[in-house]
Amino acid sequence: MDKYAPVGVFDSGIGGLTVARAIHKLLPDERLVYFGDTAHLPYGDKSSAAIQAYSIKIADVLISEGCKVIVIACNSASSAAYELVKEYVASKAVVINVIDPMIEYVIKKFKGKRVGLIGTRQTIQSETYLKKIKEKDANFSLSSLTTALLVPMIEEGFIKDKISHDVIGKYLMDKKLENIDALILGCTHYPLIKSEIESYLKEVEAIDSSEIVAEHLKGILSKSNLLSDGSNGKNKFYVSDYTDSFEKLTRRFFGEQIHLVKHKLWE
Repeated sequence: MDKYAPVGVFDSGIGGLTVARAIHKLLPDERLVYFGDTAHLPYGDKSSAAIQAYSIKIADVLISEGCKVIVIACNSASSAAYELVKEYVASKAVVINVIDPMIEYVIKKFKGKRVGLIGTRQTIQSETYLKKIKEKDANFSLSSLTTALLVPMIEEGFIKDKISHDVIGKYLMDKKLENIDALILGCTHYPLIKSEIESYLKEVEAIDSSEIVAEHLKGILSKSNLLSDGSNGKNKFYVSDYTDSFEKLTRRFFGEQIHLVKHKLWE
């Protein structure tokens, strides 16, 4: 496997750009190929079978781009399709998701504490976080809450205003999140509202996966001798459906303006 091959990152839309941004910041010599499945967002309300079908098609695109690693930068896809994608690409690429690194971090840092989780309907109903945590620590306390309105709110640009303040506050006042010591932000959109969430959660750590996944990726690449020591080409950003609004949102998610290229999954 070529260490100068790109790192593939995909999400149901452009929320995974928060993970891509963290990777770009930590590993500037790595070339990125990003795929946002904007034609089928949000994944949070899709069936597992549908998410698996989309994920396999996207994996085909990233493998055709020669990616050495595929990062599933979506909690819904990580819960529904990680094992399938991992088996599908086999020796062609390493596959990592956003859930496992988060679980390792949380169990190590918050053992014996009460932890909350917010995410899409697919992520919460799958109970992937709960099942994987219990496999490692049967006594770990996790309280989960579906926060279905947050993704569309963020994508519509309602951030740091009265609407976002009220919606976030309504969710965080839920009894399921009482007396927690930490809150897992179980969606790659949520880092954009992390400061608002933290304003409600005094002395409670809000944990987003972007930096944790980037560090996890660095460790895997280093261990496998796949860490690039020099950028070789430009980053690429694909979406399965293009609109001007997505183009405008990319600066908010990635931190700089990028050019989106439309790439249909099905002709």
